[in-house]
Amino acid sequence: MKVQTGIIAAIVFAALACLTACHSYHVDTTVGNRTGEMIQLLEVDYPSASFGANSLAAGAVLHYRIQLRGNGQLKVQYTTGNGRQTQIDGPALAERQEGRLEVVLLPGGKAEFRPELTPQP
Repeated sequence: MKVQTGIIAAIVFAALACLTACHSYHVDTTVGNRTGEMIQLLEVDYPSASFGANSLAAGAVLHYRIQLRGNGQLKVQYTTGNGRQTQIDGPALAERQEGRLEVVLLPGGKAEFRPELTPQP
């Protein structure tokens, strides 16, 4: 009986340790196209990865959940309807940050970045 109780206690302890020690840090990211025109080849680069879309209509919003691995700067690039390529540097990001980040693409190749992130560790 003592052996079974010890085994059960060890299993419960291991399960609790896994639940409390494993925390995934995520940033819910939104990219809104307020340029007034459709954009193509949208790419958002962040430390260790990227995401994007083939096209994003004027007024449309793209949602994506990212996990930061390493430190670095967010970068956004896209092509406008007339073939003009735009590259914009965003805020610095760091591993273990979490929260929300809104990117608003504006006319003239400009953007607003609205981070609501935990402080950099």
